[in-house]
Amino acid sequence: MSRGFGVAAGLDPGVARPLAERCAELGYGSMWSNDHPGGSGLETLAAVADAAPDLDLGVGVLPLDRHSAAEIAAHVNALELDPERLWLGVGAGFTKRPLTLMDAALRDLRDQLPGIRLVLATMGPKMCALAGSGYDGAFFNWMTADFARAAREQVEAGAREAGREPPPVLGYVRTAVGPDAADRLAKEEAFYRELHAGYSSHFERLGEPQGTVGVAAADAAEARRELAIYDEALDVVVVRGLASARVETMTALAEAAAPAGPR
Repeated sequence: MSRGFGVAAGLDPGVARPLAERCAELGYGSMWSNDHPGGSGLETLAAVADAAPDLDLGVGVLPLDRHSAAEIAAHVNALELDPERLWLGVGAGFTKRPLTLMDAALRDLRDQLPGIRLVLATMGPKMCALAGSGYDGAFFNWMTADFARAAREQVEAGAREAGREPPPVLGYVRTAVGPDAADRLAKEEAFYRELHAGYSSHFERLGEPQGTVGVAAADAAEARRELAIYDEALDVVVVRGLASARVETMTALAEAAAPAGPR
């Protein structure tokens, strides 16, 4: 088990760099960024790479309806990112046949991105099985710990079917701490519930009340207790911090959710 810390793509390097340094001091094993049309996850990782050289770097995730394998490889090379440090998450985005796309894409990704760990964004059982059968990891998003445990079994079943060891299971856990934590989590979750049909179907399968999928804690002690439940379900818990994009607030959240507390 290890802990990562996740930020939004496009985070100001003046915030990202000291945050990465503090995460390394706190015992996090990796720093993560999402990717969206307004911000490049790989560029955000490049901004923190030198600030915390002992941290792994993860992007979760690059949708293949917007990025080709060749384009990703060129971007990694241009940014001089170390392949051995990278967890490169990929997903289907808004494509109409996500399972077909991600199955067919694996060989091209392997050819274009040798030596980089390829992690498949998974929610449904078939995609979980595909991650287990051929990718270097499965990346969960918007799951309760119980749902993640069940999804992990589907990853392991896919690995058994393919005759290989199960890959690690990683996942975002949206985390807010403070008196308005529940409101911040609910606002973030509401956006994703309506983002596209895949997310809407996923939240229907979850069957959880809106604003409850993640960690909304009054203080650091409660945050650590809630995250510890996810530690039992995931190999790498990526704390996706819900805080204003300032050094002070992001660092405070990282400290509250740290593996062993601030030091």
